[in-house]
Amino acid sequence: MQGVRSALTVKDDAMTLALFDLDNTLLAGDSDHAWGDFLSRHGHVDREAYRLANDGFYADYRNGTLDIRAYCEFVFAVLAATDRVTLESWREAYLAECVEPMIQPRALELLAWHRDQGHRLVIITATNRFVTERIATRHGVSDLLATEPEQDEDGRFTGRLAGTPCFQDGKVQRLQAWLAEQGETLEGAWFYSDSRNDLPLLEVVTNPVVVDADEVLTGIASERGWPRISLRG
Repeated sequence: MQGVRSALTVKDDAMTLALFDLDNTLLAGDSDHAWGDFLSRHGHVDREAYRLANDGFYADYRNGTLDIRAYCEFVFAVLAATDRVTLESWREAYLAECVEPMIQPRALELLAWHRDQGHRLVIITATNRFVTERIATRHGVSDLLATEPEQDEDGRFTGRLAGTPCFQDGKVQRLQAWLAEQGETLEGAWFYSDSRNDLPLLEVVTNPVVVDADEVLTGIASERGWPRISLRG
């Protein structure tokens, strides 16, 4: 963790928000794709068809070409077709089997470092809230901005998207709305991400930090002089 801290410079006392992407940033893997793999592997969905579609969407995400609304329709169909008790049982097994191995000690140390600075920690992710809310809790982060699956008055998922997906420019829009609600600002804010998809948010914070990034974002960070760190190992 000393090496990570040495790459970061505290510029002033106004920094209050520390924003973190989740997948392949705090986690050593992608929780959204892993959820689809879990469903397929355990036969909760059509194994082969679902796996192929899940892999295709993930490839689009990594290439920066994901149709987020089509992907939400794909993911949320399972939520809508399954009762909440069963979904939560699946999620518990998924967290133990898939997410725990992705937890990174250096990520936990980085979160602790920001807490020690008195910063407010926020996880901001394109992955939906049902999958990520327990992961945020596991990291000790209470503020979560995620893509929202719509629920009816009984708490059952409808299969539809609620509001703006927390993805690319939508991540900035969702954050701006949250800032207004919370009476916060981006003055001095940090944002950590691995992905080219997060370039819109990286460009509006005071302290963008690139973490174990894809090659496109690595090149942009090099050109712009943004800090680059690794939380792996």
